[in-house]
Parts: sequence; C-alpha cells; structure tokens
Amino acid sequence: MAHTPVNHPARPIYRAIGGLTGLYLVVFGALGIIESAGNPFFAQDDTQVLGQGTNLGFSLLSILLGVLVLAGTALGRNIDVVINQWLAYALMVISLGGLAFIRTDANLFNFSIVTVMVIMVAGLVLLMCGMYGKVGSDEERKAFEKARLVL
Repeated sequence: MAHTPVNHPARPIYRAIGGLTGLYLVVFGALGIIESAGNPFFAQDDTQVLGQGTNLGFSLLSILLGVLVLAGTALGRNIDVVINQWLAYALMVISLGGLAFIRTDANLFNFSIVTVMVIMVAGLVLLMCGMYGKVGSDEERKAFEKARLVL
C-alpha cells in the first residue's frame, strides 16, 4: 500500500494548484516564445521572461510540460496524480541540471539562478499536488486510515 493519502479532504484544492502550475508553465512558455522569436533554438543570451532566463528551446519545453499538467488536471481519475508526480521529478532534474551547467557553454536552456529556483519550486508544488490528489474507493480510504493509525 502506498503511503500517500486517499481522498484527502483538500484534494480539490491541490488539483487546482496543480492546474495553476500548469497554466503558469504555459504562459511562461508562450511569453518566452514571443520574447525569443528570431533567436537560435538554444541561444545563450540575455533573453528574460518574468525575470527568468529562457530561450526558444526551454519555452517550447515549458509549454509542452504545462499542457501535460493541464491535460492531467482536466482528465482527473488519478491520471493527474501520475502526471504530476512524474513531471515533478522531471522538473527537479531539469532544475538541478540547469544549476550544474549555469555558467558553462552547456547551459542549453539559458537558465539563470531565478529560473532554477522557479522550476524547482514548480516541481515541488507538482509533487505535493501528486501526493495529495489521489482518489480511491471508501475501502481504500479506510485501509489507508487504518494503516496510518497503526504507524
């Protein structure tokens, strides 16, 4: 049995927060495409959107990830939980990779420190939404509560 709560009372709030995170990624990506239009795909210049360094490649990736989060939020039925958890881990890896290469020529996504922090926070928020958004039957909820009270 997983250690994530089933039918958490604040589940709709977490689902809405996950959707807002996806919406932020889409808006950031769209603004990034507008700002970096005409630049090379992985340009390493001073292009900034909402105070974050970006380029065309990272803007497109942000839109893709945001659309995936929004699609999962719209579908629900624990699909959003799986999508939020996997994309949360992906965002954290991207953020740590960006931090590792921030002052090198390998900074493909033109990250700045602010970008690293925002992407890491977005990943942590999606992970939280994935942990508390699980839906299940009453039997699953009772089994989780029984196991939780034993611990």
